[in-house]
Amino acid sequence: MRRPRMRTVAISVLALVAVVLPVLGQTKAAKSQANPIVVLDTTMGAIKVELFAAKSPVTTKNFLDYVNLGFYTGTIVHRVDFVIGLGGYTESLTAKPTMAGIKNESKNGLKNSRGTLAMARYDDPNSATSQFFINLKDNTHLDPSGGGFGYAVFGKVIEGMDVVDNIAKVKTGNKGSFSNIPMQNIVVKSAKVLSK
Repeated sequence: MRRPRMRTVAISVLALVAVVLPVLGQTKAAKSQANPIVVLDTTMGAIKVELFAAKSPVTTKNFLDYVNLGFYTGTIVHRVDFVIGLGGYTESLTAKPTMAGIKNESKNGLKNSRGTLAMARYDDPNSATSQFFINLKDNTHLDPSGGGFGYAVFGKVIEGMDVVDNIAKVKTGNKGSFSNIPMQNIVVKSAKVLSK
């Protein structure tokens, strides 16, 4: 008489597990797929950015590696024109030593539109290291065209675009070999990943 009851209980438990495990799995997957958020605290205010980990995995990891090393602390905004360039130079205009260049992910479908972050690089498409820029307008000429590479977009500003626009208004000029560089030093005080 007990066996049918035990079988019913076992079936009920299995049914419950079948329902609960996929939900837990989805929750875990959703957490692991959440885009990282980084706050760049500058002398002109904070800029919060979301990184597109799924579309730009190599670039996102590279950027986060530099963030977690504290690399960006003390670097300056070294260019202001149709973009704001940063991530490579100290206040004395000395280039910081970087890790090796990374694979170009500009063909990921993301566009260099206003407020997006993209990697700076040399003529070699795979030469991006620490330097990046924030697009001040839609810069379609920076997107890949034909069979060529563009500049890899890997994130966007989600808070602090007013800070970006204020940086864009500062007086620029020439310093050493730099042109379009702010005449006042705009320094990254810290760059930190927000805790989940």
